[in-house]
Amino acid sequence: MRIGVNVPNFGPGTDPGILRGWATTVEGLGYDLLMVSDHVVITPDVAEQYPAPFYEPFTTLSWLAGVTDRIRLGTTVLIVPYRHPLLIARMAANLNQLSGGRLVLGVASGWARQEFAALDVPFEHRGRLTDGHLDAVRKAWADDADYRAGDIPIWVGGNSDAGIRRAVRVGDAWHPLRATLPWLTEALTRVKTIADAHDRPVPAFAPRILLNVTEHPVIGPDRPAGEGTIEQIVDDLDRLQHLGAETVVLDPFSGDPDETLRPEAAWQALATVAAHWELGRYRTEQDRR
Repeated sequence: MRIGVNVPNFGPGTDPGILRGWATTVEGLGYDLLMVSDHVVITPDVAEQYPAPFYEPFTTLSWLAGVTDRIRLGTTVLIVPYRHPLLIARMAANLNQLSGGRLVLGVASGWARQEFAALDVPFEHRGRLTDGHLDAVRKAWADDADYRAGDIPIWVGGNSDAGIRRAVRVGDAWHPLRATLPWLTEALTRVKTIADAHDRPVPAFAPRILLNVTEHPVIGPDRPAGEGTIEQIVDDLDRLQHLGAETVVLDPFSGDPDETLRPEAAWQALATVAAHWELGRYRTEQDRR
């Protein structure tokens, strides 16, 4: 199982130097994947969670591709209706080629109603738009003489049944965001049921979970995966591996924008996980293959 990191590409402390620091830290610790999120207009509903400045994901990942060597680069998640599908197809294909085939395209239909209005995109039609756009992206990529997309995996985000159906229909992986282990365990059964009903293969499992290392154990049925002592977090990773996760993305941002002013705390948490999960040994084994 591979481990990735969701890097804040927003907030008062974020600038090119901090983004470079995140990239070199995450890659240096042996993580496999660096992902960033997506917003275009920082409307009030977006700013409550992801305040300005906000660095656009394709631009940011293109720049980070040049300051990293091996780590995969991805979006968690690109809001598909915000851009014309042929623009998505072109930008993703170019980024994948320029980075040496390192792109993972995580996608979803979005949630910020005010941002949709600012972009003049109908919020009520976001699901249908997402489905149509993803079909158009796949069709564009089939023109290898032009797009030269290579093999870009599409991870479909969304914890609802609609998101699961979309992952089954067009996704290489289902990418649920921040949940408890019992919920994920039950949801995987629904994924298989939906895939069987549509006579489709079950997509790979690539969850994004919280990362919050605590001194004392976190107890209770609502404990999100990835929160607790390092022993609890390692146990969560073990259980996710046994559930069939191919990649788990750790999200060290707990919701306070001022965290972006002090990234060293998150870097220390990532270093602790890396040491206990022995990422360095895993990376060496992968490089030898």
